[in-house]
Amino acid sequence: MGAFFSGENHDGLVSVIVPVYKERRALVRALKSIFAQIHDPIEVILVDDGGGTDLHWALQAAKPSHRRVDVHIETHEKNKGAGAARNTGARFAKGEYLLFWDADIIAKPDMVARMVKALAQHPEAAYAYSGFYWGWKKMPGRPFDAAALRKQNYITTTSLLRKSGFPGFDESLRRFIDWDLWLTLLERNKTGVFIDDLLFCIKPGGTMSTWLPKAFYKKPWRFLPWVREKVARYEAARERVLEKHGLH
Repeated sequence: MGAFFSGENHDGLVSVIVPVYKERRALVRALKSIFAQIHDPIEVILVDDGGGTDLHWALQAAKPSHRRVDVHIETHEKNKGAGAARNTGARFAKGEYLLFWDADIIAKPDMVARMVKALAQHPEAAYAYSGFYWGWKKMPGRPFDAAALRKQNYITTTSLLRKSGFPGFDESLRRFIDWDLWLTLLERNKTGVFIDDLLFCIKPGGTMSTWLPKAFYKKPWRFLPWVREKVARYEAARERVLEKHGLH
Protein backbone atom coordinates (compact mmCIF):
# COMPACT_ATOMS: atom_id res chain seq x y z
CA MET A 1 0.00 0.00 0.00
CA GLY A 2 1.33 3.41 -0.92
CA ALA A 3 0.66 6.80 0.56
CA PHE A 4 -2.74 7.32 2.20
CA PHE A 5 -3.20 10.63 0.43
CA SER A 6 -2.50 11.88 -3.06
CA GLY A 7 -2.84 15.09 -4.98
CA GLU A 8 -0.77 18.22 -5.45
CA ASN A 9 1.39 19.32 -2.53
CA HIS A 10 2.42 22.92 -1.98
CA ASP A 11 6.13 23.09 -1.24
CA GLY A 12 6.87 24.28 2.28
CA LEU A 13 3.20 24.49 3.26
CA VAL A 14 2.41 22.92 6.63
CA SER A 15 -1.14 21.65 7.05
CA VAL A 16 -2.01 21.86 10.74
CA ILE A 17 -4.88 19.51 11.53
CA VAL A 18 -6.86 20.15 14.71
CA PRO A 19 -9.43 17.55 15.80
CA VAL A 20 -11.94 19.05 18.23
CA TYR A 21 -14.52 17.54 20.55
CA LYS A 22 -16.31 19.95 22.90
CA GLU A 23 -13.20 22.05 23.53
CA ARG A 24 -14.17 25.55 22.45
CA ARG A 25 -12.16 27.62 24.93
CA ALA A 26 -9.15 25.32 24.81
CA LEU A 27 -9.34 25.56 21.02
CA VAL A 28 -9.01 29.36 21.12
CA ARG A 29 -5.79 29.00 23.11
CA ALA A 30 -4.44 26.39 20.69
CA LEU A 31 -5.34 28.46 17.63
CA LYS A 32 -3.57 31.52 19.03
CA SER A 33 -0.46 29.37 19.41
CA ILE A 34 -0.77 28.11 15.83
CA PHE A 35 -1.26 31.62 14.43
CA ALA A 36 1.82 32.77 16.38
CA GLN A 37 4.12 30.31 14.59
CA ILE A 38 6.93 32.01 12.69
CA HIS A 39 6.88 29.46 9.86
CA ASP A 40 5.08 30.55 6.73
CA PRO A 41 3.01 29.25 4.98
CA ILE A 42 0.60 27.41 7.26
CA GLU A 43 -2.95 26.26 6.66
CA VAL A 44 -5.29 25.12 9.44
CA ILE A 45 -7.87 22.36 9.07
CA LEU A 46 -10.40 22.11 11.91
CA VAL A 47 -12.44 18.93 12.31
CA ASP A 48 -15.36 18.93 14.75
CA ASP A 49 -15.69 15.27 15.71
CA GLY A 50 -19.40 15.28 16.49
CA GLY A 51 -19.13 17.57 19.49
CA GLY A 52 -21.08 20.54 18.17
CA THR A 53 -18.20 22.93 18.86
CA ASP A 54 -18.67 26.48 17.59
CA LEU A 55 -15.55 26.56 15.44
CA HIS A 56 -16.39 29.89 13.80
CA TRP A 57 -16.61 31.57 17.22
CA ALA A 58 -13.24 30.10 18.18
CA LEU A 59 -11.66 31.34 14.96
CA GLN A 60 -12.96 34.86 15.42
CA ALA A 61 -11.70 34.88 18.99
CA ALA A 62 -8.23 33.63 18.06
CA LYS A 63 -7.28 34.78 14.58
CA PRO A 64 -5.04 37.86 14.40
CA SER A 65 -5.83 40.43 11.74
CA HIS A 66 -2.18 40.93 10.75
CA ARG A 67 -1.64 37.45 9.34
CA ARG A 68 -3.46 35.52 6.63
CA VAL A 69 -3.93 31.83 7.35
CA ASP A 70 -6.21 29.68 5.21
CA VAL A 71 -8.66 27.74 7.36
CA HIS A 72 -10.82 24.80 6.32
CA ILE A 73 -13.62 23.42 8.53
CA GLU A 74 -15.07 19.90 8.44
CA THR A 75 -17.74 18.41 10.71
CA HIS A 76 -18.56 14.84 11.67
CA GLU A 77 -22.24 14.37 12.53
CA LYS A 78 -21.29 11.68 15.06
CA ASN A 79 -18.20 11.17 17.20
CA LYS A 80 -15.82 8.86 15.33
CA GLY A 81 -12.67 9.19 17.42
CA ALA A 82 -9.37 11.03 17.10
CA GLY A 83 -7.97 8.79 14.37
CA ALA A 84 -10.94 9.34 12.07
CA ALA A 85 -10.95 13.09 12.73
CA ARG A 86 -7.25 13.35 11.91
CA ASN A 87 -7.68 11.30 8.74
CA THR A 88 -10.55 13.55 7.65
CA GLY A 89 -8.35 16.59 8.11
CA ALA A 90 -5.46 15.02 6.25
CA ARG A 91 -7.67 14.30 3.23
CA PHE A 92 -8.19 18.02 2.75
CA ALA A 93 -4.57 18.97 3.41
CA LYS A 94 -2.74 20.76 0.63
CA GLY A 95 0.60 20.95 2.38
CA GLU A 96 3.87 19.17 1.85
CA TYR A 97 3.79 18.44 5.58
CA LEU A 98 1.14 17.34 8.08
CA LEU A 99 1.09 18.38 11.73
CA PHE A 100 -1.55 17.02 14.10
CA TRP A 101 -2.26 19.56 16.82
CA ASP A 102 -4.82 18.77 19.51
CA ALA A 103 -6.82 21.51 21.22
CA ASP A 104 -4.90 21.10 24.48
CA ILE A 105 -1.52 22.00 22.94
CA ILE A 106 0.43 25.25 23.18
CA ALA A 107 3.76 25.43 21.33
CA LYS A 108 6.80 27.63 21.17
CA PRO A 109 6.52 30.06 18.22
CA ASP A 110 9.43 28.41 16.40
CA MET A 111 8.24 24.79 16.80
CA VAL A 112 6.95 24.35 13.25
CA ALA A 113 9.96 26.13 11.75
CA ARG A 114 12.39 23.92 13.63
CA MET A 115 10.56 20.75 12.62
CA VAL A 116 10.56 21.79 8.95
CA LYS A 117 14.28 22.57 9.20
CA ALA A 118 14.97 19.17 10.78
CA LEU A 119 13.29 17.36 7.89
CA ALA A 120 15.14 19.51 5.36
CA GLN A 121 18.42 18.54 7.02
CA HIS A 122 17.43 14.87 7.18
CA PRO A 123 15.84 13.89 3.87
CA GLU A 124 15.94 10.23 4.94
CA ALA A 125 13.48 10.92 7.80
CA ALA A 126 9.72 10.62 7.36
CA TYR A 127 8.88 12.77 10.37
CA ALA A 128 10.37 15.07 13.02
CA TYR A 129 9.47 14.97 16.70
CA SER A 130 10.55 16.58 19.97
CA GLY A 131 10.21 16.50 23.72
CA PHE A 132 7.38 18.36 25.43
CA TYR A 133 5.77 19.26 28.73
CA TRP A 134 2.70 17.63 30.21
CA GLY A 135 1.60 20.42 32.48
CA TRP A 136 4.80 21.15 34.40
CA LYS A 137 6.25 17.66 33.92
CA LYS A 138 9.07 17.35 31.41
CA MET A 139 8.76 14.63 28.76
CA PRO A 140 12.23 14.94 27.21
CA GLY A 141 11.96 12.24 24.54
CA ARG A 142 14.93 10.43 23.01
CA PRO A 143 16.75 10.02 19.68
CA PHE A 144 15.12 7.61 17.26
CA ASP A 145 15.70 3.97 18.19
CA ALA A 146 13.77 1.31 16.28
CA ALA A 147 14.30 -1.42 18.89
CA ALA A 148 13.07 0.85 21.69
CA LEU A 149 10.05 1.94 19.63
CA ARG A 150 8.98 -1.67 19.22
CA LYS A 151 8.84 -1.99 23.02
CA GLN A 152 7.08 1.25 23.88
CA ASN A 153 6.08 4.56 22.36
CA TYR A 154 8.17 7.67 23.00
CA ILE A 155 6.95 9.78 20.04
CA THR A 156 3.86 11.99 20.31
CA THR A 157 1.18 12.59 17.72
CA THR A 158 2.34 16.21 17.53
CA SER A 159 5.12 15.46 15.07
CA LEU A 160 5.71 16.87 11.59
CA LEU A 161 5.18 14.26 8.86
CA ARG A 162 5.87 14.29 5.14
CA LYS A 163 2.41 13.92 3.64
CA SER A 164 3.72 11.81 0.76
CA GLY A 165 4.42 8.88 3.09
CA PHE A 166 1.54 9.22 5.55
CA PRO A 167 -0.35 5.89 5.76
CA GLY A 168 -3.31 7.18 7.77
CA PHE A 169 -4.33 6.37 11.33
CA ASP A 170 -6.00 3.06 12.16
CA GLU A 171 -9.53 4.22 12.91
CA SER A 172 -10.38 1.00 14.72
CA LEU A 173 -8.03 1.94 17.56
CA ARG A 174 -9.01 4.27 20.38
CA ARG A 175 -5.68 4.23 22.22
CA PHE A 176 -2.06 4.08 21.08
CA ILE A 177 -3.02 5.33 17.62
CA ASP A 178 0.20 7.34 17.52
CA TRP A 179 2.37 4.34 18.46
CA ASP A 180 0.56 2.26 15.84
CA LEU A 181 1.33 4.93 13.22
CA TRP A 182 5.06 4.99 14.01
CA LEU A 183 5.21 1.17 13.97
CA THR A 184 3.42 1.09 10.61
CA LEU A 185 5.94 3.56 9.19
CA LEU A 186 8.80 1.56 10.69
CA GLU A 187 7.55 -1.55 8.88
CA ARG A 188 7.91 0.50 5.68
CA ASN A 189 11.49 1.42 6.62
CA LYS A 190 10.50 4.98 7.50
CA THR A 191 12.10 6.57 10.53
CA GLY A 192 12.02 9.85 12.44
CA VAL A 193 14.48 12.56 13.45
CA PHE A 194 14.55 13.85 17.04
CA ILE A 195 14.76 17.51 18.05
CA ASP A 196 16.34 17.62 21.50
CA ASP A 197 14.17 20.32 23.01
CA LEU A 198 10.78 20.72 24.73
CA LEU A 199 8.87 22.47 21.95
CA PHE A 200 5.29 22.35 23.22
CA CYS A 201 3.08 21.83 26.24
CA ILE A 202 0.02 19.62 26.65
CA LYS A 203 -2.39 21.15 29.13
CA PRO A 204 -3.81 18.56 31.56
CA GLY A 205 -7.50 17.85 31.22
CA GLY A 206 -7.46 17.24 27.45
CA THR A 207 -6.36 14.29 25.37
CA MET A 208 -3.71 13.15 27.86
CA SER A 209 -5.78 13.52 31.01
CA THR A 210 -5.69 9.75 31.62
CA TRP A 211 -1.89 9.70 31.81
CA LEU A 212 -0.56 8.01 34.96
CA PRO A 213 2.96 8.01 36.42
CA LYS A 214 4.98 4.83 35.75
CA ALA A 215 4.81 3.82 39.39
CA PHE A 216 1.04 3.30 39.14
CA TYR A 217 1.53 0.39 36.71
CA LYS A 218 3.45 -1.55 39.35
CA LYS A 219 2.51 -3.25 42.61
CA PRO A 220 0.89 -2.22 44.89
CA TRP A 221 -0.35 0.95 43.19
CA ARG A 222 -1.90 -0.79 40.16
CA PHE A 223 -4.43 -2.52 42.43
CA LEU A 224 -5.88 0.67 43.88
CA PRO A 225 -9.62 0.91 43.01
CA TRP A 226 -9.32 4.17 41.07
CA VAL A 227 -6.19 2.97 39.21
CA ARG A 228 -7.03 -0.67 38.44
CA GLU A 229 -9.52 0.01 35.63
CA LYS A 230 -7.25 2.51 33.89
CA VAL A 231 -4.31 0.10 34.04
CA ALA A 232 -6.44 -2.72 32.63
CA ARG A 233 -7.57 -0.60 29.67
CA TYR A 234 -4.01 0.54 29.07
CA GLU A 235 -2.65 -3.00 29.02
CA ALA A 236 -5.43 -4.33 26.78
CA ALA A 237 -4.89 -1.56 24.24
CA ARG A 238 -1.12 -2.08 24.34
CA GLU A 239 -1.51 -5.81 23.72
CA ARG A 240 -3.69 -5.11 20.71
CA VAL A 241 -1.01 -2.95 19.10
CA LEU A 242 1.74 -5.47 19.89
CA GLU A 243 -0.30 -8.27 18.38
CA LYS A 244 -1.14 -6.25 15.26
CA HIS A 245 2.55 -5.67 14.56
CA GLY A 246 3.73 -9.14 15.57
CA LEU A 247 5.78 -7.88 18.50
CA HIS A 248 5.04 -10.57 21.10
